[in-house]
Amino acid sequence: MNFEVKIEADSNDITEHPQDGKKRPHLCAVCEKRFRTKGNLNKHKQIHTGEKLYLCTVCDKRFTERNNLVQHQQIHGGDKVYSCTQCEKCFTTQRYLRQHMNVHSNKNKCAECGKCYANKTDLTLHLQNRDSKPKAHTCMVCDKRFRTKANLNRHEQAHTAERLYSCYLCEKRFQTQYSLGEHMNVHSSKYKCTDCGKCFAKGHDLTEHRRIHSGERPFECTVCGTRFTHASHLVKHSRIHSGEKPYKCLECDKAFCEAGNLNKHMRVHTGDKPYKCSQCDKSFSTSSNLQTHLRVHSDKEAYDCPFCGKMFRNSYNRACHLHIHAGAKLHS
Repeated sequence: MNFEVKIEADSNDITEHPQDGKKRPHLCAVCEKRFRTKGNLNKHKQIHTGEKLYLCTVCDKRFTERNNLVQHQQIHGGDKVYSCTQCEKCFTTQRYLRQHMNVHSNKNKCAECGKCYANKTDLTLHLQNRDSKPKAHTCMVCDKRFRTKANLNRHEQAHTAERLYSCYLCEKRFQTQYSLGEHMNVHSSKYKCTDCGKCFAKGHDLTEHRRIHSGERPFECTVCGTRFTHASHLVKHSRIHSGEKPYKCLECDKAFCEAGNLNKHMRVHTGDKPYKCSQCDKSFSTSSNLQTHLRVHSDKEAYDCPFCGKMFRNSYNRACHLHIHAGAKLHS
């Protein structure tokens, strides 16, 4: 049986173009490719040496080829004639504009936070940065955790900074003009759900919301096959199988699989009780404890005795009552 092998050849390689009759006297000592001119050989050698001969005199960035340098220099002095129709940013070349447009699509989107990137390299760096940094910085007001001190400082302004920028449609207030501008999308049709008409401030919020209508669950557990609408939900679920508990208490040896559970646990050490009863002066460390307590102030009795039907406001009182029926059998 005969096989025909087709080789896509380098136009400068004499060994792959014996039929064109053109001499290639300049030989690369590393890979034995041959070239017609000394200049082509020198340019090719940079592949092996990593040498970048062409220097930008403005920012000192270096390039292997002159045309790449020329294109780069337009950043410093060229007219930005290519405009983005989505955000009005301008670029010096059509290629930069095309690359930028990925930011407005889902092409290079982080499944964890929804942020979009112009290219795969930036997305990869973002993912590596997120994975390598634990959320070590905690907000003392609301217990939210952050990977960097800068993000924590930015968040803390939500508790302290004055909100100078007001929405004229709903009177919500914001600390920055950017946040206000992002919020205004809620009142427009920029990120509007075509199924229910709800509007969102950000494109990725709309993308996640649409899964309510479509039933799409793109994130699948490779162990048990359970599917999720959000990547973060899959990450939390996977810890059931791995037993991983990355959130460790600094006061004792306890560890938790979710940040929220660690935050609740820390109140054991701090004595913090942020959930205050609006009817009396009592405070509680968890929302569920507050909800249980609130039944004391209402007429609602949610716990019934399975033997006599008597109702109680909490499970503790019902448990005490059940001793009366010790030894009794439930009616089938």
